[in-house]
Amino acid sequence: MEQELISKKDLLLRYGISYGALYRWKRKGLIPEDWFIKKTTVTGQETFFPTKLICERVELIKSQKDELSLDELARNFSSESQKRAFMIVDTVYGEKIFYLNEIKSVIIDGGEGKKLDITEEIKNGRN
Repeated sequence: MEQELISKKDLLLRYGISYGALYRWKRKGLIPEDWFIKKTTVTGQETFFPTKLICERVELIKSQKDELSLDELARNFSSESQKRAFMIVDTVYGEKIFYLNEIKSVIIDGGEGKKLDITEEIKNGRN
């Protein structure tokens, strides 16, 4: 099942933020690198984001940026992510982190058509 994505252009328009602000938030660690998804489109390459994750994060940043510095926000987000359980999948393309509370299902197919659903084992931290 594919996640819903929002384009960078639509995100900037929806929240009235600038390109510079978005990339400053990325450099400060407020928006994770792996949320920036590059896709080829008919007009060239564009950047997309997981809609639910990026919209929640942008709303949170906008609501707190007047009371906290970007560095303070980044520390808060960093400590939050350190408390969250996650799974790392290491592939020939590099590592990808999946937070367990965001996983809907985990199904393994060894290539022979027999599928094994290990969702509950992953979420419960069993081997």
